[in-house]
Amino acid sequence: MAERDDADPTPSERPGGADAAPTSEAREASQLRQTLVREIAKVYIGDPRTADLLLVALLSRGHVLLEGVPGIAKTTLIKAFARTLGCRYSRIQFTPDLLPADITGTYVLDLRDNTFVLRKGPIFANVVLADEINRAPAKTQSALLEAMQEGQVTIEGQTQELPQPFIVLATQNPVEQEGVYLLPEAQVDRFIFKLVLGYPSFDDERRMLATYNVRLPPVEVVLSPEDIQRMSAAAERVYISPSLLDYIVRLVQQTRTHGAVLLGASPRASLALMRAAKVLAFVHGRDHVLPDDVRALVRPVLNHRIMLSPEAELDRVSVDEVVAECLQAVPYSREA
Repeated sequence: MAERDDADPTPSERPGGADAAPTSEAREASQLRQTLVREIAKVYIGDPRTADLLLVALLSRGHVLLEGVPGIAKTTLIKAFARTLGCRYSRIQFTPDLLPADITGTYVLDLRDNTFVLRKGPIFANVVLADEINRAPAKTQSALLEAMQEGQVTIEGQTQELPQPFIVLATQNPVEQEGVYLLPEAQVDRFIFKLVLGYPSFDDERRMLATYNVRLPPVEVVLSPEDIQRMSAAAERVYISPSLLDYIVRLVQQTRTHGAVLLGASPRASLALMRAAKVLAFVHGRDHVLPDDVRALVRPVLNHRIMLSPEAELDRVSVDEVVAECLQAVPYSREA
Protein backbone atom coordinates (compact mmCIF):
# COMPACT_ATOMS: atom_id res chain seq x y z
CA MET A 1 0.00 0.00 0.00
CA ALA A 2 2.65 2.49 0.99
CA GLU A 3 4.37 2.58 -2.39
CA ARG A 4 1.19 3.90 -4.06
CA ASP A 5 0.07 6.34 -1.38
CA ASP A 6 0.45 9.34 -3.69
CA ALA A 7 -1.49 7.75 -6.55
CA ASP A 8 -5.10 8.42 -7.52
CA PRO A 9 -7.83 6.78 -5.42
CA THR A 10 -8.88 3.31 -6.52
CA PRO A 11 -12.15 2.95 -8.47
CA SER A 12 -13.92 1.81 -5.31
CA GLU A 13 -12.72 4.88 -3.39
CA ARG A 14 -13.46 7.47 -6.02
CA PRO A 15 -16.92 8.36 -7.36
CA GLY A 16 -17.22 8.28 -11.12
CA GLY A 17 -15.00 5.23 -11.70
CA ALA A 18 -11.35 4.86 -12.60
CA ASP A 19 -11.60 7.02 -15.73
CA ALA A 20 -13.32 9.99 -14.10
CA ALA A 21 -11.64 13.16 -15.37
CA PRO A 22 -11.17 16.45 -13.51
CA THR A 23 -14.29 18.56 -13.78
CA SER A 24 -14.38 21.60 -16.02
CA GLU A 25 -14.60 23.74 -12.89
CA ALA A 26 -11.38 22.24 -11.53
CA ARG A 27 -9.58 22.76 -14.85
CA GLU A 28 -10.75 26.37 -14.94
CA ALA A 29 -9.63 26.86 -11.31
CA SER A 30 -6.18 25.51 -12.17
CA GLN A 31 -5.82 27.98 -15.05
CA LEU A 32 -6.99 30.88 -12.89
CA ARG A 33 -4.52 29.89 -10.16
CA GLN A 34 -1.64 29.96 -12.61
CA THR A 35 -2.72 33.35 -13.92
CA LEU A 36 -3.06 34.74 -10.39
CA VAL A 37 0.43 33.51 -9.44
CA ARG A 38 1.89 35.12 -12.57
CA GLU A 39 0.21 38.44 -11.83
CA ILE A 40 1.50 38.49 -8.24
CA ALA A 41 5.00 37.61 -9.49
CA LYS A 42 5.07 40.93 -11.36
CA VAL A 43 5.66 42.75 -8.07
CA TYR A 44 6.45 40.07 -5.47
CA ILE A 45 9.69 38.13 -5.76
CA GLY A 46 9.53 34.97 -3.70
CA ASP A 47 8.26 31.43 -3.47
CA PRO A 48 5.18 31.12 -5.75
CA ARG A 49 3.75 28.53 -3.34
CA THR A 50 3.05 31.40 -0.94
CA ALA A 51 0.58 32.91 -3.42
CA ASP A 52 -0.89 29.42 -3.88
CA LEU A 53 -1.54 29.16 -0.15
CA LEU A 54 -3.20 32.57 -0.01
CA LEU A 55 -5.63 31.46 -2.70
CA VAL A 56 -6.25 28.16 -0.90
CA ALA A 57 -7.02 30.06 2.32
CA LEU A 58 -9.40 32.40 0.51
CA LEU A 59 -11.36 29.58 -1.11
CA SER A 60 -11.36 27.68 2.21
CA ARG A 61 -12.97 30.74 3.85
CA GLY A 62 -9.97 30.98 6.16
CA HIS A 63 -7.47 33.62 7.23
CA VAL A 64 -3.68 33.76 7.08
CA LEU A 65 -1.00 34.90 9.52
CA LEU A 66 2.30 35.87 7.87
CA GLU A 67 5.34 36.16 10.13
CA GLY A 68 8.71 37.63 9.25
CA VAL A 69 11.12 40.42 9.98
CA PRO A 70 10.31 43.86 8.56
CA GLY A 71 11.28 44.60 4.98
CA ILE A 72 10.72 41.22 3.29
CA ALA A 73 7.67 42.35 1.27
CA LYS A 74 4.86 40.82 3.34
CA THR A 75 2.67 43.86 2.72
CA THR A 76 3.63 43.97 -0.96
CA LEU A 77 2.55 40.35 -1.34
CA ILE A 78 -0.82 40.97 0.32
CA LYS A 79 -1.54 44.12 -1.70
CA ALA A 80 -0.70 42.34 -4.95
CA PHE A 81 -2.92 39.42 -3.98
CA ALA A 82 -5.80 41.79 -3.18
CA ARG A 83 -5.42 43.54 -6.55
CA THR A 84 -5.85 40.26 -8.43
CA LEU A 85 -9.21 39.65 -6.75
CA GLY A 86 -11.22 42.69 -7.79
CA CYS A 87 -12.45 42.96 -4.21
CA ARG A 88 -12.68 45.79 -1.72
CA TYR A 89 -9.41 46.06 0.20
CA SER A 90 -8.58 47.84 3.45
CA ARG A 91 -5.53 48.13 5.66
CA ILE A 92 -5.42 48.43 9.45
CA GLN A 93 -2.13 49.50 10.97
CA PHE A 94 -2.00 47.97 14.44
CA THR A 95 -0.40 50.16 17.10
CA PRO A 96 -0.47 50.07 20.93
CA ASP A 97 -3.10 52.83 21.07
CA LEU A 98 -5.47 51.27 18.50
CA LEU A 99 -8.98 50.73 19.90
CA PRO A 100 -11.52 48.02 18.97
CA ALA A 101 -13.90 50.70 17.63
CA ASP A 102 -11.13 51.83 15.25
CA ILE A 103 -11.47 48.41 13.61
CA THR A 104 -15.19 47.69 13.72
CA GLY A 105 -16.57 51.23 13.55
CA THR A 106 -19.06 52.97 15.82
CA TYR A 107 -22.33 54.87 15.86
CA VAL A 108 -22.03 58.65 15.54
CA LEU A 109 -24.61 61.39 15.87
CA ASP A 110 -25.89 62.80 12.60
CA LEU A 111 -26.63 66.43 13.44
CA ARG A 112 -28.83 66.82 10.39
CA ASP A 113 -31.63 64.73 11.85
CA ASN A 114 -30.34 63.97 15.37
CA THR A 115 -30.06 60.23 14.78
CA PHE A 116 -27.18 57.85 15.31
CA VAL A 117 -25.75 56.30 12.18
CA LEU A 118 -23.14 53.59 11.83
CA ARG A 119 -19.75 54.71 10.63
CA LYS A 120 -18.27 51.43 9.45
CA GLY A 121 -14.66 50.64 10.25
CA PRO A 122 -12.04 49.14 7.92
CA ILE A 123 -13.13 45.60 8.84
CA PHE A 124 -15.98 46.05 6.34
CA ALA A 125 -13.97 44.93 3.32
CA ASN A 126 -13.37 41.69 1.44
CA VAL A 127 -9.61 41.61 1.99
CA VAL A 128 -8.38 43.10 5.26
CA LEU A 129 -4.67 43.59 5.89
CA ALA A 130 -4.01 43.60 9.63
CA ASP A 131 -0.51 45.01 9.50
CA GLU A 132 1.82 44.22 12.43
CA ILE A 133 -1.10 42.73 14.32
CA ASN A 134 1.00 41.84 17.35
CA ARG A 135 1.87 45.48 18.07
CA ALA A 136 -1.60 46.00 19.59
CA PRO A 137 -2.70 44.61 22.97
CA ALA A 138 -5.04 41.63 23.34
CA LYS A 139 -8.15 43.80 23.85
CA THR A 140 -7.75 45.31 20.40
CA GLN A 141 -6.78 42.03 18.75
CA SER A 142 -9.94 40.45 20.15
CA ALA A 143 -12.02 42.79 17.98
CA LEU A 144 -11.19 40.44 15.09
CA LEU A 145 -12.38 37.23 16.74
CA GLU A 146 -16.08 37.44 15.84
CA ALA A 147 -15.28 38.74 12.38
CA MET A 148 -12.86 35.91 11.61
CA GLN A 149 -15.03 33.14 13.02
CA GLU A 150 -18.55 34.19 12.03
CA GLY A 151 -18.17 36.81 9.29
CA GLN A 152 -19.94 39.46 11.35
CA VAL A 153 -19.28 42.12 13.99
CA THR A 154 -21.41 43.32 16.88
CA ILE A 155 -21.37 47.08 17.47
CA GLU A 156 -23.26 48.40 20.48
CA GLY A 157 -25.49 45.33 20.50
CA GLN A 158 -26.26 45.44 16.78
CA THR A 159 -24.94 42.62 14.58
CA GLN A 160 -23.61 43.64 11.18
CA GLU A 161 -22.80 41.14 8.44
CA LEU A 162 -19.44 41.52 6.72
CA PRO A 163 -19.13 41.46 2.93
CA GLN A 164 -18.37 38.11 1.34
CA PRO A 165 -15.87 36.80 0.48
CA PHE A 166 -13.98 37.88 3.59
CA ILE A 167 -10.37 37.17 4.52
CA VAL A 168 -8.00 38.63 7.11
CA LEU A 169 -4.34 38.62 6.08
CA ALA A 170 -2.35 39.54 9.17
CA THR A 171 1.37 40.23 9.38
CA GLN A 172 3.36 39.96 12.55
CA ASN A 173 6.95 40.51 13.59
CA PRO A 174 8.84 37.74 15.41
CA VAL A 175 8.22 37.75 19.15
CA GLU A 176 11.91 38.39 19.79
CA GLN A 177 11.47 41.96 18.54
CA GLU A 178 10.69 44.85 20.88
CA GLY A 179 7.20 46.28 21.26
CA VAL A 180 5.22 43.20 20.28
CA TYR A 181 2.55 41.22 22.14
CA LEU A 182 1.82 37.51 21.98
CA LEU A 183 -1.41 36.78 20.13
CA PRO A 184 -4.05 35.01 22.26
CA GLU A 185 -4.23 31.27 21.53
CA ALA A 186 -7.94 31.55 20.63
CA GLN A 187 -7.14 34.11 17.95
CA VAL A 188 -4.12 32.28 16.55
CA ASP A 189 -6.25 29.13 16.18
CA ARG A 190 -8.63 31.02 13.88
CA PHE A 191 -5.96 31.44 11.22
CA ILE A 192 -6.09 28.53 8.81
CA PHE A 193 -2.40 29.00 7.94
CA LYS A 194 0.65 30.53 9.50
CA LEU A 195 3.31 31.28 6.88
CA VAL A 196 6.82 32.04 8.09
CA LEU A 197 8.66 34.12 5.49
CA GLY A 198 12.44 34.38 5.62
CA TYR A 199 15.05 36.45 3.84
CA PRO A 200 15.17 35.99 0.06
CA SER A 201 17.89 33.96 -1.60
CA PHE A 202 20.71 35.74 -3.45
CA ASP A 203 19.05 35.12 -6.82
CA ASP A 204 15.66 36.35 -5.60
CA GLU A 205 17.13 39.49 -4.05
CA ARG A 206 19.10 40.17 -7.23
CA ARG A 207 15.91 39.72 -9.26
CA MET A 208 14.13 42.03 -6.83
CA LEU A 209 16.59 44.82 -7.59
CA ALA A 210 16.18 44.31 -11.34
CA THR A 211 12.38 44.29 -11.03
CA TYR A 212 12.17 47.46 -8.96
CA ASN A 213 14.81 49.25 -11.06
CA VAL A 214 12.12 50.08 -13.63
CA ARG A 215 8.48 51.04 -13.54
CA LEU A 216 6.41 48.09 -12.37
CA PRO A 217 3.71 46.70 -14.66
CA PRO A 218 0.16 46.87 -13.28
CA VAL A 219 -1.28 43.84 -11.54
CA GLU A 220 -4.40 42.75 -13.42
CA VAL A 221 -7.65 41.55 -11.86
CA VAL A 222 -8.02 37.78 -12.23
CA LEU A 223 -11.06 36.95 -10.09
CA SER A 224 -14.26 38.70 -9.05
CA PRO A 225 -16.11 38.25 -5.75
CA GLU A 226 -18.67 36.14 -7.63
CA ASP A 227 -15.90 33.93 -9.06
CA ILE A 228 -14.48 33.41 -5.59
CA GLN A 229 -17.85 32.42 -4.12
CA ARG A 230 -18.51 30.03 -7.01
CA MET A 231 -15.06 28.40 -6.80
CA SER A 232 -15.29 28.08 -3.03
CA ALA A 233 -18.61 26.24 -3.34
CA ALA A 234 -17.22 23.98 -6.09
CA ALA A 235 -14.16 23.10 -3.99
CA GLU A 236 -16.44 21.79 -1.25
CA ARG A 237 -17.60 19.08 -3.68
CA VAL A 238 -14.07 17.71 -4.18
CA TYR A 239 -13.91 14.08 -3.09
CA ILE A 240 -11.80 12.99 -0.12
CA SER A 241 -11.63 9.29 0.70
CA PRO A 242 -12.39 7.84 4.15
CA SER A 243 -8.78 6.64 4.41
CA LEU A 244 -7.57 10.23 3.98
CA LEU A 245 -9.99 11.45 6.64
CA ASP A 246 -8.50 8.83 8.96
CA TYR A 247 -5.01 9.98 7.99
CA ILE A 248 -5.83 13.60 8.88
CA VAL A 249 -7.28 12.62 12.26
CA ARG A 250 -4.30 10.42 13.11
CA LEU A 251 -1.87 13.18 12.16
CA VAL A 252 -3.61 15.76 14.32
CA GLN A 253 -4.01 13.39 17.25
CA GLN A 254 -0.32 12.52 17.05
CA THR A 255 0.46 16.15 17.98
CA ARG A 256 -1.45 15.67 21.23
CA THR A 257 0.62 12.67 22.34
CA HIS A 258 4.09 13.85 21.25
CA GLY A 259 6.44 14.04 24.22
CA ALA A 260 7.56 17.60 23.50
CA VAL A 261 4.03 19.02 23.22
CA LEU A 262 2.15 20.71 26.04
CA LEU A 263 -0.95 21.55 23.98
CA GLY A 264 -1.66 19.75 20.72
CA ALA A 265 -3.72 20.80 17.73
CA SER A 266 -7.49 21.07 18.23
CA PRO A 267 -10.27 19.50 16.11
CA ARG A 268 -10.43 22.88 14.33
CA ALA A 269 -7.03 21.94 12.88
CA SER A 270 -8.45 18.68 11.50
CA LEU A 271 -11.28 20.58 9.82
CA ALA A 272 -8.87 23.18 8.45
CA LEU A 273 -6.56 20.51 7.04
CA MET A 274 -9.45 18.70 5.34
CA ARG A 275 -10.94 21.87 3.81
CA ALA A 276 -7.60 23.20 2.66
CA ALA A 277 -6.61 19.86 1.11
CA LYS A 278 -9.84 19.82 -0.92
CA VAL A 279 -9.20 23.35 -2.16
CA LEU A 280 -5.56 22.58 -2.98
CA ALA A 281 -6.64 19.62 -5.08
CA PHE A 282 -9.30 21.75 -6.79
CA VAL A 283 -6.98 24.61 -7.78
CA HIS A 284 -4.55 22.06 -9.22
CA GLY A 285 -7.24 20.74 -11.53
CA ARG A 286 -8.32 17.61 -9.64
CA ASP A 287 -11.71 16.46 -8.36
CA HIS A 288 -10.20 14.31 -5.59
CA VAL A 289 -7.66 14.75 -2.78
CA LEU A 290 -4.30 12.97 -2.74
CA PRO A 291 -2.18 12.17 0.34
CA ASP A 292 0.40 14.64 -0.96
CA ASP A 293 -2.21 17.41 -0.76
CA VAL A 294 -2.55 16.72 2.96
CA ARG A 295 1.20 16.48 3.51
CA ALA A 296 1.84 19.74 1.68
CA LEU A 297 -0.47 21.58 4.09
CA VAL A 298 0.42 19.97 7.42
CA ARG A 299 3.06 22.54 8.37
CA PRO A 300 1.15 25.76 7.59
CA VAL A 301 -1.99 24.34 9.23
CA LEU A 302 -0.36 22.96 12.38
CA ASN A 303 2.74 25.04 13.14
CA HIS A 304 0.82 27.75 15.03
CA ARG A 305 -1.55 25.38 16.81
CA ILE A 306 1.03 23.45 18.83
CA MET A 307 2.37 24.66 22.17
CA LEU A 308 5.64 23.09 23.29
CA SER A 309 6.38 22.08 26.86
CA PRO A 310 8.81 24.25 28.87
CA GLU A 311 11.33 21.40 28.84
CA ALA A 312 11.19 21.15 25.05
CA GLU A 313 11.71 24.89 24.72
CA LEU A 314 14.73 24.71 27.01
CA ASP A 315 16.10 21.95 24.78
CA ARG A 316 15.50 24.25 21.76
CA VAL A 317 13.06 21.84 20.13
CA SER A 318 11.15 23.60 17.34
CA VAL A 319 7.52 23.15 16.34
CA ASP A 320 8.71 22.39 12.82
CA GLU A 321 10.71 19.43 14.15
CA VAL A 322 7.67 18.17 16.06
CA VAL A 323 5.46 18.37 12.96
CA ALA A 324 8.09 16.56 10.89
CA GLU A 325 8.27 13.78 13.49
CA CYS A 326 4.48 13.48 13.52
CA LEU A 327 4.47 13.15 9.73
CA GLN A 328 7.10 10.43 9.93
CA ALA A 329 5.31 8.59 12.73
CA VAL A 330 1.95 8.48 10.92
CA PRO A 331 2.18 6.78 7.51
CA TYR A 332 -0.74 6.85 5.11
CA SER A 333 -2.50 3.58 4.35
CA ARG A 334 -5.56 2.89 2.21
CA GLU A 335 -6.63 0.41 4.85
CA ALA A 336 -6.57 3.02 7.64
